[in-house]
Amino acid sequence: MGETTTQQQTALSYARHMDGQFPDDLLGQLRIPAVRDLAWVLLSPGLLDAQNLPVRHPLTASEWSTQPHQLHDWLLRQEHDSSHLHAWLAEGSNRRLGRYYERLWQFALCQAPGVELLTANLPIRENGHTLGELDLVVRDGQGTHHLELAIKLYLGPQQTAGCDPQNWLGPGSQDRLGLKLQHLRQHQLPLSASPQARTALIGISEDDVQANLWMAGYLFYPWPTHCAAPLGSNPQHLSGQWLHHRDWPAFYSEHGTGHWQPLPRSAWLAKARLDNSQIWDNVQLTEWLAALSEEAPAQLMVRLERTSAGDWLEAERIFLVNDQWPQLATATSAIRERG
Repeated sequence: MGETTTQQQTALSYARHMDGQFPDDLLGQLRIPAVRDLAWVLLSPGLLDAQNLPVRHPLTASEWSTQPHQLHDWLLRQEHDSSHLHAWLAEGSNRRLGRYYERLWQFALCQAPGVELLTANLPIRENGHTLGELDLVVRDGQGTHHLELAIKLYLGPQQTAGCDPQNWLGPGSQDRLGLKLQHLRQHQLPLSASPQARTALIGISEDDVQANLWMAGYLFYPWPTHCAAPLGSNPQHLSGQWLHHRDWPAFYSEHGTGHWQPLPRSAWLAKARLDNSQIWDNVQLTEWLAALSEEAPAQLMVRLERTSAGDWLEAERIFLVNDQWPQLATATSAIRERG
C-alpha cells in the first residue's frame, strides 16, 4: 500500500514541528557532540518537499512522532550515558559524513518504538556485479519500507537560475542537486523493486517494499547576490551563505559580531557548541585566512555567540570558497578522474 500525499506531508510537518519548537530547548541541554548530531539527524527538517518524490521521515510511524516527550527523554538518556552511542559509531570503519549520518539513523531506529530495522546497507548484486545497495529496510505500522538516506550540502548559483536544481553544486562542485535527484528517481529508489533486490530480501522480508527517501542538510545561498531556492526544496530547509575569499573583508564587516572560525567536516551536522578553550581569537583567524592557498577547497565556517551558560553556540554558517570556484574545483576533479 503506497503512502498518500497527506501522509508524506505529515512526515515533513513532524520534522518541521520538532525542529522549530522542540529541539531548541532540547539542544540547550545537549553538549556531547555525537548526541547533538544524533538529535539533529532525527529532528532537522528535510531538504526536499513531497511533491515530486516519495519523501518520508523515517520516524513517521514511530511513537516518538506522536509522543515527542519520549524522544526527548531518550535523547537526554544518551547525553547522560553516551557509551553505547560511541561504541556503535566506532564500529563503522568508514568516516565519511554520509556514513556517519547513516550510522546515527541506524542507532536510533534500532531503539525507536514502533519501528523495526530489518537490514541496513544491503548490497544488491547480479552475477557478481554490485548494482547498488539499499540504505535501510524498516517495518512499521504503515508497512515495509526501503529508505534511501542522504546528507547533502549544496551551494546556489550566482548568475544562473536558482530554481533549477542542476545549478546547485556540492562544495567540491562534482556533485549537483539535479543529478542526485535524477539518480534517486532512476536508480536508487527503483532498485528495491528489481528481481535482484527481491532475491536479496529473501529471509529478511516477504512483504511488498515501498521505496521512500529522506534527505537532510543545508542549502547555501550566494553572497552578496542571492538566488531562488531550487524547485522541489522544502520551504523550511536549513540554510547558510557562501562567498568567495575576495569578498570576506566586506562580508566580515557586516557579520563580524561574535567569533568566526572553521569547522572540521566531522562537525558539519548539528549547530556547533564550543567551550572557551576551543574558541579562536582574531589573531588565529587572521593567520588561518592568510595561510589558505589560492586553490584551497571550500571551508565551512561558523559565527559563534556566547550563551548565558558561558559557552559558545553557532549563530550562522557559511562556505568560504576560493576565488576560482567552481571552475578550479571542477578542473581539479577532472584531472583526478583522468589520472
